[in-house]
Amino acid sequence: MTFPKPQIGVSKCLGFDHCRYDGSILPHKLVEKMREVVEFIPVCPEVAIGLGVPRQPIRMVKEGESLRLVQETTKKDLTEVMHHFAQTFLASLRVHGFILKAKSPSCGLKDVPIHSPHGHTLSRGNGLFASQVIAHFPHIAIESEKRLENSAIYEHFLTKVFTLAAFDKHQEEGSLQALVDFHSRYKFLLMAHHQVETKILGAIVANHEKKDPHRLFQEYEEHLHKALKRGMNRKLATNVLYHALGYFKEQLTPQEKRFFLHAVEQFRRGVIPFSALTTLLRSWIERFGEPYLASQAFFSPYPETLKREYEYDSLPTRDYWE
Repeated sequence: MTFPKPQIGVSKCLGFDHCRYDGSILPHKLVEKMREVVEFIPVCPEVAIGLGVPRQPIRMVKEGESLRLVQETTKKDLTEVMHHFAQTFLASLRVHGFILKAKSPSCGLKDVPIHSPHGHTLSRGNGLFASQVIAHFPHIAIESEKRLENSAIYEHFLTKVFTLAAFDKHQEEGSLQALVDFHSRYKFLLMAHHQVETKILGAIVANHEKKDPHRLFQEYEEHLHKALKRGMNRKLATNVLYHALGYFKEQLTPQEKRFFLHAVEQFRRGVIPFSALTTLLRSWIERFGEPYLASQAFFSPYPETLKREYEYDSLPTRDYWE
C-alpha cells in the first residue's frame, strides 16, 4: 500500500538545528523515523522573530486578562512580533499536522507555565506560537513530542495526518470518482471513529442532489475532520472487526470463528492489542484473496515503518483531544 507524503510542521529544535535557547538540539525518535515518509517544514519561531542562539529565556506572563510573551532579563515584550510572524508564516502553509516542542513558551501545548508579573506560576497552557497554530488550523493533527509518547495519541496522530494527506491527493484529482474511491478505502476506518459522521459522509458521496464535485469535496472535508477529531472508539472498532469477519463466514472453520470471537472479546476488555485482531484478519485477506478488505486503510492507516517497536493497547481509555 502506498501513502502520499503528509506535510508536517515541526519545531526545528527536534533534530533539525541547534536553535534552543541554550544552543542545543533535541533529536526525536519519531521525527527521525518519519523523515523518509513525510515532508517536514521545520520552524523555530523564536529565532524567526530575531532572538539569537544562545539567548535569554522567554516566558508567558499573564497581565490582567491578556497573555504576554516576555524576555524578562531584557524586559522585551515579544507578543506582537510573535503574533505577526505566526500569522504570516501560517498563512502560507497547507499542512496536515504539527509536532511542537513541549513546554516551550512559544511552541508548548497545554504544559507551558503561565506566570504572574511577579514570577509565580499561575497555571499551564499553550505557548504563543502554538496558540496561533491551533487557531489557524483547528482541525489538523497538532501534538507535542511529549504527548506522542502516549500510544493512543501516537496512533491517532499518524492515522490522521496520513488520512488527510490521502484526502488531499484525491481532492487534487477533483472528480466524483476520486471521492468515491477515497470513501471506499477509508470507510472501515471512519466507521471505527465516528458512526454518525460516517453515515453523513456516505450520504455526501451518494450525491442524491447531484452537486458538483468541488462542493462535495468541501462538504466531505468538513465532516471528515469531525469524524477524526478523536482517536478510534473501542466499541465501534469492535463492531468493525465483527463486520470484517462476515467476509469470511463461508471460508473459515467453526474453530477459527470461535477463536476470533474470543480474541475480539479480549480486545474489547483491553487484554490484547488491536493489532492482534487486524493481523489475523490481514492473514485471512491474503489467504482468501479478499480485494475489498485488502484496500481498507483500517488495516494499515500509515506506513509499517512507523509502527512502534513495542506493542501497546493503542485505543484511548479517555479523551486526550479536548
